[in-house]
Amino acid sequence: MHQAASELIANGVSPRRICYFSVDHPIFNGLGLESLLELFAEAAQININTNARIFILYDEIQYLKDWEVHLKVLVDRYSNIKFVASGSSAAALRLKSSESGAGRFTDFLLPPLTFHEYLDLLGQTHQVDLREKTFVAADINELNRHFLNYLNFGGYPEVMFSDAIQADLGRFIKSDIIDRVLLRDLPSLYGIQDIQELNYLFTTLAFNTANEVSLENLSKSSGVAKNTIKKYIEYLEAAFLIKLVHRVDRNARHFQRANFFKVYVTNPSMWSALFELLKSDAPVMGSLAETAIFSQWFHSSGKRYYARWTNGEVDIVGLDANQRAKWAIEVKWTDRYANKPSELKSLLSFCAANKLDRALVTTLTHQGDRTHNGVRLRFVPTSLYCWIVGYNIINGRKLSLETELENTDSELEL
Repeated sequence: MHQAASELIANGVSPRRICYFSVDHPIFNGLGLESLLELFAEAAQININTNARIFILYDEIQYLKDWEVHLKVLVDRYSNIKFVASGSSAAALRLKSSESGAGRFTDFLLPPLTFHEYLDLLGQTHQVDLREKTFVAADINELNRHFLNYLNFGGYPEVMFSDAIQADLGRFIKSDIIDRVLLRDLPSLYGIQDIQELNYLFTTLAFNTANEVSLENLSKSSGVAKNTIKKYIEYLEAAFLIKLVHRVDRNARHFQRANFFKVYVTNPSMWSALFELLKSDAPVMGSLAETAIFSQWFHSSGKRYYARWTNGEVDIVGLDANQRAKWAIEVKWTDRYANKPSELKSLLSFCAANKLDRALVTTLTHQGDRTHNGVRLRFVPTSLYCWIVGYNIINGRKLSLETELENTDSELEL
């Protein structure tokens, strides 16, 4: 918001027509949004009822009771004023905005940093080169080192730039981010009585990120009723702490009852903060690599699924408008399958069942193509793939690894 104000001034807007309020500041206790607006008009000595364009920025707006009602009134009354409101409580903002702001409010979600943004902020854009329309790592081992740091510290700018916070990551993310949502925001929004139940469920889901779970098993292990767990999961997803992904079968068909699903933490750094810092050879790296790929996609629209059937699973699949399989990705943190593509039995079986002639497999370091059983398998290092997804989203386009894939409407374009 400070950057937005600076840009307005740089573009010729008078500073007297821009005001930033941190609504959670104690000095503003008991004051409504209109009272704050009047204080601004008095301090800046301007008439807010003119046609002159004015910009009002309210930060941490969720701390004001009934803010959505107040803001709706101001938006209707002052057509010359652009109101911008932000808050760190995503669930609160989404709930209130949808209730009272229909047709008036436009919502923007600011997801965790992509790997591309992370390297850009660190001045490490030289880590990836574009050679003949193919992205390659300048040094894949160095890129993987940065990727591991990204998984541990890269989701939040404040963490990535602070050695002190990185030394006590659990305290920062758990107390300042997770506990704030679990212990305060969600209980107050949804009337949750048993906070321990909610905390236990979130910790369980976070530990099992990228793994399949079911309401039945979660209920048995926790002793909490399935309907209650279902509501908790909805609340956690509304707060952007987790992302739910549904299952399709080998033929990409939906199940009538969604008894099984995958849950991902929205930011891999959460896992490191809750449990332990990741090392490249940690058994959980495969799950966190998959989680990282999903976290890159928070900036883009579209649903993703996973496929599972008897003796088979594909990590990530996409469907077209007719609900037919469009692409498939298998996430690996090893180079093993680049040399032994025949071992990718589930992926090859899914491609055969859905007439897919290509699929993507992420690796540790290997990059290249292999054709097996009529399926073109593209192998790309996981770290490089995450970078490419972020690059494409930031640049508003998809750039393929090779010329012939440039116009292919698929998540495989890199």
